[in-house]
Amino acid sequence: MIAIVDYQMGNLRSVQKAFERVGHPAEITGDPERILAADRVVLPGVGAFGDAMHELQTRGLVPVLQETINSGKPFLGICLGLQLLFEVSYEDGEHFGLGILPGEVVRFDLPDCYKVPHMGWNGFQSRQPVALLEGIPESAYFYFVHSYYVAPKDPSCIGLVTDYGGEFCSMVCRDRLFATQFHPEKSQQHGLAMLSRFAQI
Repeated sequence: MIAIVDYQMGNLRSVQKAFERVGHPAEITGDPERILAADRVVLPGVGAFGDAMHELQTRGLVPVLQETINSGKPFLGICLGLQLLFEVSYEDGEHFGLGILPGEVVRFDLPDCYKVPHMGWNGFQSRQPVALLEGIPESAYFYFVHSYYVAPKDPSCIGLVTDYGGEFCSMVCRDRLFATQFHPEKSQQHGLAMLSRFAQI
């Protein structure tokens, strides 16, 4: 069973529908026991980092997510779900994250010719082989919507980088932990192919 973590942040149904399109039913749940019992866990998210951590803490999901990831179970973070994996974010103050990966979440500081948020289709470059991207060409584009990005302290976890006024980390991977800044559920055939790979890993 694929569990999509419900903590009232983002359009969870769009992620669920994307998995259904590739033939893998997924359950939206905020129940800690259901999440811990799942074969695979997905943490999507849209919105502010501080609000998201508050919701996770209020619902008792912080230790659940930490246990899930540390167990080695396949885990996929999407957008805000990537950022929450890190130690600290500077979005509207300073907020502590799940602390799974060392590093911080910072705002784009770009020339005026670049719009923030970074919104739309963009490409990527691989920094290491990523199991979820097997069969997806480096000419592929994914869909982004974000004003903040992750800055990992450990470069070995960086799977992909994307250029938007300079390179930023657009995907991390470590063992069976994967997380993307882009939205695979909104990225048409290549995003769906990635979700299908995750459902089978």
